[in-house]
Amino acid sequence: MSHARRSAIAFIAFSILASSSLGVAQRARSFDARVSGSGRPIVFIPGLASSGETWDSAVARYRDRFQCHVLTLAGFAGVPPIDRPLIASAEADLAEYIRANRLERPIVIGHSLGGVVALALAARHPDLAGPLVIVDALPFTAGSRFQADTAADAEPAIAKTHARLANMTTAAYESYVRSGEATKYMVTSPTDLATIQRWSMASDPRTVADALAEFYRLDLRQEIGRIQAPALVLGTWAGIHDEVAQYGVELRRELFVRIFEHQFARLSQLHFALSDTARHFIMFDDPDWFFRQLDAFLANPASVTRERGFR
Repeated sequence: MSHARRSAIAFIAFSILASSSLGVAQRARSFDARVSGSGRPIVFIPGLASSGETWDSAVARYRDRFQCHVLTLAGFAGVPPIDRPLIASAEADLAEYIRANRLERPIVIGHSLGGVVALALAARHPDLAGPLVIVDALPFTAGSRFQADTAADAEPAIAKTHARLANMTTAAYESYVRSGEATKYMVTSPTDLATIQRWSMASDPRTVADALAEFYRLDLRQEIGRIQAPALVLGTWAGIHDEVAQYGVELRRELFVRIFEHQFARLSQLHFALSDTARHFIMFDDPDWFFRQLDAFLANPASVTRERGFR
């Protein structure tokens, strides 16, 4: 083969690859991704109205051994919004991102709404996802939030919540964020509260309203039975306990354990641990406990998941 012919074939191949990569980049607008480090890939997904900065301490800890792909979802913390359902788009786009970047069964770590994206990805693309870490998220959030058996049962409450947020003016939304109504029981430190409020203030209000409704309507309790990867599930209860205690309601630890156990019943390879002190942002409230759980799981997922841990 002549040098000119080899050069022509190489140019054509490069052009096809470049065009394919450009197409993936254009489609994958449901999140921004920041990559650092080297080694086995980890994908970090933050929650509702949150920045990828949620994972800064984890990236600092692991980037010398892992390649860290830190997402911030569209419409959150300054990332431009999209006009598609956010969770469904993020799940589909993340699957394409994993394929396009040839990530071999990456570890996927998600917090809250990000944990639901991780569960949806692993259930619907079980060949793509490696070990999962689900941080304070449930397959059917509305089940516990609204004491509902099904999404249909929860729909009146979901619609009411969505209407309240979606109909807020910009000024009303900003006042709502500053009030801490939705966030003040999610972290303990005033500095951390100010951080998550800053992210919320930089988020698109319509995206927040629509994504929260989508989050509540999603029921993955049956679908997670298709997940093939081992999973570490970390839960909390202190924040919700303190929130309802002001109304004279006492929620016992055992109730939270049973909720997680029931909702994750179909996930076969699982270890569950419940923090007794941290609120929703475990990585902020109790990093020592959080990293003990995470270090052990990353070192040997199969060993950790021999014990389901609901006790």
